[in-house]
Amino acid sequence: MRPKSSYIIYNAIEHEPSPFSDPNPIFTRFFACILHEPIFPIAAGSYFLTSTILSKDGMVTAYQVNENRTARKRFTIGTFTVAIGLLAWGAFVTSINAGMAVPDWPTSFNSYDPFNPWPEWWNITPVFAEHGHRLLGALVGLLTLSLAVWTWVTESRVWMKRLGLGALVLVVLQGVLGGLRVLFVSIDLAVVHAMVAQLFFALLASMILFTSRAWLNEPSSSRDFMPFAALMRISLFAPVIVYIQIFLGALLRHPGTGIEPFFVGLHLGWAFVATSIVVVFWSKLRTVPDYAHVVKKLSNVMLGVLSVQIALGLFAYLVLLDESGLVKASNVQVIANTSHMVIGALLFASTVAISVLCRRYQYLELALEPDL
Repeated sequence: MRPKSSYIIYNAIEHEPSPFSDPNPIFTRFFACILHEPIFPIAAGSYFLTSTILSKDGMVTAYQVNENRTARKRFTIGTFTVAIGLLAWGAFVTSINAGMAVPDWPTSFNSYDPFNPWPEWWNITPVFAEHGHRLLGALVGLLTLSLAVWTWVTESRVWMKRLGLGALVLVVLQGVLGGLRVLFVSIDLAVVHAMVAQLFFALLASMILFTSRAWLNEPSSSRDFMPFAALMRISLFAPVIVYIQIFLGALLRHPGTGIEPFFVGLHLGWAFVATSIVVVFWSKLRTVPDYAHVVKKLSNVMLGVLSVQIALGLFAYLVLLDESGLVKASNVQVIANTSHMVIGALLFASTVAISVLCRRYQYLELALEPDL
């Protein structure tokens, strides 16, 4: 029989737990049961969030969770996975210039039927791309709504509740921007739409981190945090530099005019800056203590993603040069451009997650520092 979910006040110094009843057992069980239904195969396999950790005398706070991942974390991972598909689909729409294939919004061909707005619309590639993007966006919106409600009713950390609402606001804003881009036939709004998508994606990645052991656990001595003080500036710069590179890529891609020397020069030039910053960030992360092994693993993932991104960028550029002058992009070009965009989003999300984790360690270093 499954034990009752409980919250635990945990003394980070003396390690003396004291159980209290779950304040929201109905909601916890409700969402856990939902995850076991076939309609949510990605997030199946739920576990209860079982503990709340508060330190002694108003010092640093943290959470202690059970050995298994929580149901909400799994659901967040599921939402994140679907969001990857949405990003890829959006990149596909841009790559084939299908952003205006459905010329109206919020209707599709003056129809409110989301599944059959036009006879056999799925056989028309541009319409399939654009309307399919809208349907997948609606799915991500519903998943984000569920995640925001779930976080609000079961999470004790106030800032985490607000992050859930923030994710909901971002996904709604993203949908509205996509619709306004169609109504006003605006390339500028298409670029803004793309950049907001990156922020939403990075926020989901951070929400996964905030329910992980790497975030919830902490040592009881500040000596483990000393190397993180040197990472303060680079941990702030790295995500910003990568985000600017994505913005320059969006400026290059969204007009759909092929190779513009000015934007190509900006994108390639800033790529050297972004690569240098990420490599320096990775090298500094290698100096963190063994306790922060998760940071080291994430830094290796970040470096691997960067390597793939560089290779894809060069390949996409060479393909674009080879096919310059063609009216229609080849399948190779579409796949290369789409993959380059998705990997860029993963690179940005990884730098954000690592930077946030480093900032937490820096905060703990200050909080655990003894008074002199």
